[in-house]
Amino acid sequence: MTLLPLNLSEPAKIRLAALLVVLAVFAAYANSFGGVFVFDDIPAIVENPTIRPPWHWAAVLAPPGDQAGSVGGRPLVNLSLALNYAVSGLHPWSYHVFNLLVQVLAAMTLFGVLRRTLGRVGIATAISLIWAVHPLQTEAVTYVIQRAESLMALFYLFALYGFIRAADAGAPAARSRRRLILSWAACAAGMATKEVMFSAPLLVLLYDRTFASGSFREAWRRRKGYYCALAGTWLLLAALVAQTAGRGGSAGFESSAGVWPYLLTQCRAIGLYLRLSLWPHPLVFDYGLALVTDPAAVLLQGFVFLVLMAATLVALVRRPVWGFIGAAFFAILAPSSSFVPIATEPIAEHRMYLPLALVVAVVVLGAERALRRLGLVGIGGGIVGVVAVALIVTTADRNRAYASEVTLWSDTVAKMPDNTRAHNDLGTALDAAGDASGATAQFADAVAIDPGYAPAQYDFGVTLLRTDRAAEALPHLEKALGAPRRQVELRLFLAQALAKLGRPAEAAARDAEALKLAPTNLAAAFDWGNNLAAAGRYAEAADAFGRSATLAPTNALVKTNWATALLYSGRVDEAIAEYESVLSIKPDDATARQNLNLALQVKSGRVQLR
Repeated sequence: MTLLPLNLSEPAKIRLAALLVVLAVFAAYANSFGGVFVFDDIPAIVENPTIRPPWHWAAVLAPPGDQAGSVGGRPLVNLSLALNYAVSGLHPWSYHVFNLLVQVLAAMTLFGVLRRTLGRVGIATAISLIWAVHPLQTEAVTYVIQRAESLMALFYLFALYGFIRAADAGAPAARSRRRLILSWAACAAGMATKEVMFSAPLLVLLYDRTFASGSFREAWRRRKGYYCALAGTWLLLAALVAQTAGRGGSAGFESSAGVWPYLLTQCRAIGLYLRLSLWPHPLVFDYGLALVTDPAAVLLQGFVFLVLMAATLVALVRRPVWGFIGAAFFAILAPSSSFVPIATEPIAEHRMYLPLALVVAVVVLGAERALRRLGLVGIGGGIVGVVAVALIVTTADRNRAYASEVTLWSDTVAKMPDNTRAHNDLGTALDAAGDASGATAQFADAVAIDPGYAPAQYDFGVTLLRTDRAAEALPHLEKALGAPRRQVELRLFLAQALAKLGRPAEAAARDAEALKLAPTNLAAAFDWGNNLAAAGRYAEAADAFGRSATLAPTNALVKTNWATALLYSGRVDEAIAEYESVLSIKPDDATARQNLNLALQVKSGRVQLR
């Protein structure tokens, strides 16, 4: 089975194969450069201060796990974003170019691994080509921040390729050592890119046992220093994982997702991944947060999963090559698709980025064997060509969904109508695009599907409040109080809603809560003073405005309100001094001048305040 002319020399075939794969990748992703930043791109790129100059290398290489989205504990990903920022700022084109180059390099490295393992350029070309342009890869290539997956996979493949070159029996000892060092360096780089790299040292050892040394004992005897060095990269990974502290509670055993429901969900996920590998439709950007709790719901998928696991274990003993393929598939998926919960993303297509190569290899090798038995091996290249063109067209079509946040989330809602997060994020995108009514409808759908989803309650409440529907907004804002983020802003919005409903004392209590969370928040301190004054608690309001004035000593409005609270709490001389201070800052302030005259009349006894 080959797409290449049979009469070419081996080096010529290799060059032609590389050119074919590169051109195919560019054809598939040529329309991806116009894609925008979406979802986790926002905290990881748009709101990430560590990638902006002036660079502080300690910050670039140690991004905060709770503030920078998907880059926490992944210094090489953050560094790559910093380089992109230096090139194009917040214009996405250079980020997409980088992702495309990673895809090309990963495809070339996969080709090298396959060619040296199988010894056949044609089969290596077919597998690499189909893998490189498969639509299931779009999430890892077109979605910018998922370069974490593709960049990690590149290092994973290069670590394996470096070992394969070092294990070449004809290579001089010095050259083999250099290649082992490069393999180790790639492994360490992968650990600094994404946690999925964890299985790489084990998989290299299994490859050695299967294709080079023939047994684990012999592999260890020949290269135990190398394997100790590979194992040492786990220390780097452990240190980086410790920095993230479970990614703010979203991953690990302390996350909100239970071990058993997550494991059941992964039975569904792996079945879905295998189906999408064979028939990539429909592709979904976000599968939501729902977990499987009833084992009966995934009985078939669980059975298939157990059968594949058992077949892999048997094959490791009796058919080592097929056993290696099965073990590699499960080992690469294990960190994200086993029993260790990732609460924010139970199912994600980008996790199949590298495992897809193993599925494609099984299909291509199986198809070639079938064609050979039927005497039709000559048409294999044509079949691969047709499949590759179909995949390129499908991938290019899928890229169009990433053209804007509205198109991406609209596509997701259409395919996953019960996905609360998708409705909520579509509402946010529509709101940003100026479609307030469309946004409100999406927020309403989100809270109807899952009333416990706090971000949707927050966004719905804020939208209603902004359109002067405070009575409707209040219960939604109150239901968002359980969310771990935006708590200061939430309490300020609650205070606004209560104030509009004529409940200033309750509003002031919410402002006080916000100030407790953020003591230097000027908006909270100022709003607190206003609501205390509206409740007739002028002495407390004066203290609140005094706090505001400390935070903004030259703000005329803050000082005017402070002076007024002082006046109405009976501290007339202090009020006069503050009004005069305002007029020294802003001589044409009519309100301050009018209130100063009132304060002077109060002091002279000509006017009494009620």
